[in-house]
Amino acid sequence: MSIPGARFTSRTVRVKAPGKINVSLDVGPLRADGYHSVASVYLAVSLYEEVAATSTEAPGITVSLSPASTLDLDGVDIPLGAGNLAYRAAAIMADVSEHATGVHLEITKRVPVAGGMGGGSADAAATLLACDALWNSGLSREELAHLAAELGADVPFSLLGGTAVGLGLGDQLSPALAKAQTHWVLVAADYGLSTPEVYRTLDRLRAAEGVDTAEPTAVDPAVLTALRSGDAEALGRVLVNDLQRAAVELSPALRDTLGSGESHGALAGIVSGSGPTVALLADDSVAAESLATDLRRYGHAALAVHGPVPGARIISDTH
Repeated sequence: MSIPGARFTSRTVRVKAPGKINVSLDVGPLRADGYHSVASVYLAVSLYEEVAATSTEAPGITVSLSPASTLDLDGVDIPLGAGNLAYRAAAIMADVSEHATGVHLEITKRVPVAGGMGGGSADAAATLLACDALWNSGLSREELAHLAAELGADVPFSLLGGTAVGLGLGDQLSPALAKAQTHWVLVAADYGLSTPEVYRTLDRLRAAEGVDTAEPTAVDPAVLTALRSGDAEALGRVLVNDLQRAAVELSPALRDTLGSGESHGALAGIVSGSGPTVALLADDSVAAESLATDLRRYGHAALAVHGPVPGARIISDTH
């Protein structure tokens, strides 16, 4: 509530939140509610979205994309209204905050759009944390995580970061004690894939094969063991993504990208989530940089990253 005669002072809170790789992703059959249960190991990697939340005197929520975004956003359809996850995150925070003001969200995009890395979810996680600070809401991380789960399965993980096991719809998170660094090269596509379409394609492929898939209830412990030790070769042997063949069916060029990565020295490759970003596992940071350089020479948009990294965190708070 504004105080009569008081002068409005704007404040900006800037938060960064990481994208993710699904190091393993087991997908169950189509459920009666239209969803799929999953068992997944999430890894937060060093490619970050940033959200600057600025309080405004005028009420309401506005969203813009920062010119500092490293993605080519020409022709990319990113909604800036209620269809945007960050907008919805701000709306949820406004509902639960006693001292909410108007807010402008400026989003710096670095995680591939519709790329299977949870970029939109990272925007939402960053917005929850930024608005909590901006409006002095005083919510705990656990309370923020409950709000995050209302926005989508990947949002709580971007808030948490690190390494985690996700069950149910992927939102039942258990932190995994896997702090050893692994090194990856992300190869972004110049197009996106619709997550619902990838799931539908997987259902179709399974139906055509008469495959009876069990509900996933746990992840392969070998994945967690390899992550805990940082044993890249062991990890490379157990990478799995049930959505990969559906993504490749929709975009056969992904097969070439995976093959190109492995022929240039990657230990293993996997489509990240629903794709089309490909994550290539490297021996170490030097091997990852070398692989990324080689792939860029062949025209791929390749970037070396590492994980795990922390979840959403405030990087500046200015009046």
